[in-house]
Amino acid sequence: MSVVYLAMNERANKQWAVKEVRKDGVQDYEVVRQGLIVEMEMLKKLRHPYLPTIIDVIDTEDSFLIVMDYIEGKPLSKVLVEYGALPQQYVIEWAKQLCEVLGYLHTRQNPIIYRDLKPENIMLKPDGSITLIDFGIAREYKEHGINDTKFLGTQGYAAPEQFGGHGQTDARTDIYGLGTTLYHLVTGHNPSEPPYEIYPIRHWNPALSQGLEQIIWKCIQRNPQDRYQSCAEIFYALEHFDELDNKHLRKQKVRLVSFLIMVSLTILFSVSAVRSFHLETSILTQNYSGYIESAKSGATTDEKFRYYEMAIQLMPDEQQAYLDLVDRLYLDDDILTAEEDQQLRALFIRKAGSGRSYEEELRENTQGYEELAYKLGMAYFYSYEDQGNKAMSTKWLTIAANASTLEESQVQRAAKLGKIAEYYAKLGVENKSGDDSISYADYWQDLCQVTEGNITELDNATTALMVYREMVYQIYVNAMKFQKAGVSRQELESQLDHVRRHLETDIPRDASADTDRVRSLMNELKENLEQAQRVLDNTVPYAD
Repeated sequence: MSVVYLAMNERANKQWAVKEVRKDGVQDYEVVRQGLIVEMEMLKKLRHPYLPTIIDVIDTEDSFLIVMDYIEGKPLSKVLVEYGALPQQYVIEWAKQLCEVLGYLHTRQNPIIYRDLKPENIMLKPDGSITLIDFGIAREYKEHGINDTKFLGTQGYAAPEQFGGHGQTDARTDIYGLGTTLYHLVTGHNPSEPPYEIYPIRHWNPALSQGLEQIIWKCIQRNPQDRYQSCAEIFYALEHFDELDNKHLRKQKVRLVSFLIMVSLTILFSVSAVRSFHLETSILTQNYSGYIESAKSGATTDEKFRYYEMAIQLMPDEQQAYLDLVDRLYLDDDILTAEEDQQLRALFIRKAGSGRSYEEELRENTQGYEELAYKLGMAYFYSYEDQGNKAMSTKWLTIAANASTLEESQVQRAAKLGKIAEYYAKLGVENKSGDDSISYADYWQDLCQVTEGNITELDNATTALMVYREMVYQIYVNAMKFQKAGVSRQELESQLDHVRRHLETDIPRDASADTDRVRSLMNELKENLEQAQRVLDNTVPYAD
């Protein structure tokens, strides 16, 4: 129904795919056009490493153009034609990536049900990662809906409920499609070809994992209630697929017998407490990891927080749940809100079983506490309520600046930012003689030190842009005070040029430069540079 062109954006030196649907090339053009508009509006809202990005949509009188990321590679359907059944270790890794992207779709505010998962719609890129394409029959899940408006899907891959009479499709529909897709990839047998029957995968190849067979078989149950209920459950199962094998279970039984004998011996020698401690730790660790994995694909923000909260309650002295809570939940939109701050504070002061607070428990883990302190220092300094709160960052930056386990570059940045945070408390305050209470010359030197080096390479693009934004903003509001303190017009302009160079040379190479947050910061910084330059041109003369 369309022609796809490979296009080059010469300015950005980036390839795009341009899909053209012409009015004279398809029947029912208006129907197709409306379907494409719905699909594009849906995709425009999505940002995920395993999904294509829609660049632009051009609706003309005679054609409909869609400009999107060019995905280099080939569909897994072609890989199957070339190689037949694919190695299970590769299939399992692709399955985990599919769980991540489907979990992302299913946990949107308006959940998106893909409904057409099959090898043809999965692009394998040269780096081994995948991209999910073609959202032509995807739909938003309606909580109170009774049936889908259309019965669509590819026979053999599609779940029974896609063909009517079973209520509306939901996340478990995509789980069925994931199971049939994995079946095809690992056996080489296409479920969409006659006789449309699916056997346990070891029917075709006894060398395949029994654990993987159980996972696929559970995915493709006719009754949605009998399938996995979320992609997070499948991801966890795939992480431990080998533990479901009979061979593994036999080993576990042997280990269990050995363990029981050992326990008996340790009782005789009065050291059972030590063994019990290790067993308890193992169980705690497994449950802790399980809660964190469940949090990653929680349906709502509250559900994700509850899983992180349960993980922290189990092991308050471990840092991973705190870090994921901050990174994956609070800073998912790069903004730490006041409500999230209050929630985190309440969590820190909660009492553990030892009677100490969660923060006191974590403090015993020096590396974990210092890693979290650096993360929180940066979050409060730059991201609190989207503007940053220097005062609230001071505590955490001080801890990070005195850390013994962080990278040296992180320690130095924490120290410099902590010093700048102290300036903020004094900016605009006059001492008894009527002079400013801070030295703007010293303040300028500290600002310049923070912007040294390739911050994108040392940290990331978001941090770099926020550092540069801070420098440009201070030139904009304090240019005259800096000059009065002995900073020349040339030095001020040199810093603006310094920021422009890094903006041009460093940021585009960063992998995160395609996110909305980074693009927004770049656009804001470019405007700020122009405003700061106008201030210099209008108010700050060159030295004689």
